[in-house]
Order: sequence, then structure tokens, then C-alpha cells
Amino acid sequence: MQTSSLKKLAQKCKLGAAALLTLDTESKNGTLRAMAAELRALSRAIIKANRQDIKAAQRSGLQRHLIDRLLLNDQRIDDMARGLEEVANLPDPVGETVSQWVRPNGLKVERVRIPLGVIGVIYESRPNVTVDAAGLCFKSGNAVFLRGGSEAIHSNKMLGRILQEVLKKKGIPPEAITVVPVTDRALLKAMLKLDGLIDLIIPRGGEGLMKFVAEHTRIPVVRHDKGICSIFVDESADFDMAVSIVENAKVSRPGVCNAAENLFVHEKIASSFLPRLVERLKKDGVEIRGDRKTASIVKGIKRATAKDWTTEYLDLILSIGVVNDIDEAIGLIRHYGSNHTEAIVTKDRANAGKFVKSLDSSCVMVNASTRFNDGGQLGLGAEIGISTTKVHAFGPMGLAELTTTKFVVHGEGQIRS
Repeated sequence: MQTSSLKKLAQKCKLGAAALLTLDTESKNGTLRAMAAELRALSRAIIKANRQDIKAAQRSGLQRHLIDRLLLNDQRIDDMARGLEEVANLPDPVGETVSQWVRPNGLKVERVRIPLGVIGVIYESRPNVTVDAAGLCFKSGNAVFLRGGSEAIHSNKMLGRILQEVLKKKGIPPEAITVVPVTDRALLKAMLKLDGLIDLIIPRGGEGLMKFVAEHTRIPVVRHDKGICSIFVDESADFDMAVSIVENAKVSRPGVCNAAENLFVHEKIASSFLPRLVERLKKDGVEIRGDRKTASIVKGIKRATAKDWTTEYLDLILSIGVVNDIDEAIGLIRHYGSNHTEAIVTKDRANAGKFVKSLDSSCVMVNASTRFNDGGQLGLGAEIGISTTKVHAFGPMGLAELTTTKFVVHGEGQIRS
């Protein structure tokens, strides 16, 4: 594919965005449910395409956590379909009047939600992003220009064809959901220069991708940065609860951005709590890397290096530190974290309140797993990403975060003096 061909794809996508502006909510919801039905009906074809990607990934020696992100099976396809159905059941933000007032001269002023336009999504490994992003963008009236990684190209192209076919049957321009069919790095640069055709870029991936996007585009960017998520176990914590939360946050799905990477434990409970926790985590296959105090309590573990505290492992590895108090824990989280997700396990209301107020991460949990920082879990439906950028959107980006507002003014012939 040449740069000119890529530009033509984007131009068609922009025309698709214009067509979405006049779609009513009922039409959008019916289309989303039809997409969900087609995903389930064509699951064999999706899995067949995905197997091509899995085999190629295995041959290339892709890390196991990345292969897990890449894998599609019946359950994950059904999850994607249910995500579309959940989005269909959510209120439509487009056309919502956010606020309204009347000026002294009688002008009636409204702020009304509108789509952003064409959203470019650049992502790695996870083909479910193709469906999640398409569904959310479609419901919020946005066209989407999807550029997945080379490791998922067969899966993404198949999913894109299925979604486009549903749009075509519904009389909607299929280009409103466009999957870029190639993964050439030069064309990624070309995509990032399509300001005027693409209104917003959402990159989802590692530090390398974030840096590349920032260096090569003038299009506004909402970052979906790495997740250095931390848990603090306070001295008043219930041990059973703390073990359960830490295990879930680390083990349930280690290859995702809301998995815990760092754990800090109050020194007053460390000697009694840590052996119990580490015994449980080792049964799960978790490798522990600890600071000096942790290593003196739990024998036979690796010592954590300075690099470990800022590493998104995306694997069964956890860094553990013992702290003097909640203030030290908060300081370390602020120093090493990425403003993604933090959690405290405590019975002390004052400490819970202090933890929440002192950390400005996109989501702060009290007595709950970091794994809940997810659009579906927080009631937003499927998410397009978890923004670590405070401008425009912060945290899981659902439907409302994919809109902006315009002013609508109703007059009766007023003119400005």
C-alpha cells in the first residue's frame, strides 16, 4: 500500500464520520447488536484467522504474555460480542444537553454533546481492541481508523471485514470502521501526518510506541501509557482480604495494564503478613523481587533493583517493599507510578481518605483489586483505553469521553449592539 492509498482510506473514513452524524440511537443500537450476532456466528472463521497469528507469534518467539493478549477463543469472542451489546444498552451521549441557560437578552444557550470525528487507534497485540474501539466509536458517532500490530494482522482484518459487512447491510458507509490492512512502519508515520482527516490519535502499547507517536504527529493524542499499578497494605488491613486482593491483582491476568506490579507493606505487619502472602503467590508461580527489608523477612527471593519499581512486567513478577508508614508508601507510589491505578487495603477510614486524596492516578481503589480499573467493570461498557493523559479524558474512556460539546444558541431575532 502506498501513502496515497492510505490517505484515500482516511478520506473515505471521514466521509463515513459525516454519515454517522444523522444516525439515530435506535439505528446505532440495532447495528451494534447485529455486529455482536455476526461475531458469534462467524467465531470459527475468526479463530481460524487468529491461529495464523498465534503460529506466527510462536515461531518468532513472542513472549507468553503477548501471545496471551493475542489469543482469541470462543470465550473471548463472546466477551467482545457482549461488550457490543453492553454498549448498545448504554445511553447515547450524542445530542445530550449538558447544560443550558438564558442570557439577559433572551438568548437560550445550550451545550450539546457531539462526536469528535475520526479517531485513529494504534494498538499492539490485542485484537479485541478492534471490536471494542469500533463499537464505542460507532455508538458515540465517531468513525474509527484502526491500525493494529503486525502480530494480529489476520485477526484484525477478519474482525474488520465482519463489522464492515454489517454496516453495509444496514446502509451505513462501511468505511466508518476502517482497519488499515498493512503494518508497514513507514505507513504508520504517514497515518500520523493525516491531520485534517484524523481528529484524535489514541495509541495503546508500550513506551516505544508512545514515544514514536509523540515524535511523529501534530494530531492531538490521548495516551494509553504503561500501567505501573501499586497496592499498599496498611497496618490495619484484614490479612485474608489483602492476600485475596493482591493475588487477584497480580495473577488473574498479569499481561494487562491494570495488573499490580508493585506492592508496599506497612512494617508493623510485614513479618506476619509477607510469609503468608508470598507462600500463596509462589503457588501461583509468581516471582518475588523484594527490597532489603522484604528479603530479610522472606528468604530466597530476588532483590529488587531500581529498574524493577518502574517496570511494567506484564508477567507473573511482583516487586515488594516494606515501608515505615502510609506517607512513605504514597511517596514511593508517586515517584515510581504512572498515574494508572493504585489500591489501599485498610480498615482505617482516615488512611483510606488520605490515600485517595494524595494520589492523582486515574483510578484509586479502597479495599478492591486494581483489576477493576476497566470500562466494563466501572459501568462504562467496553472501553477504548485507559487514558493516563489528564487533558480531555483521564482513566477508562467510554462513550462520553469520545465526545466533545458544541454551543447551540436559540434566538428570536436578537442582534449584538
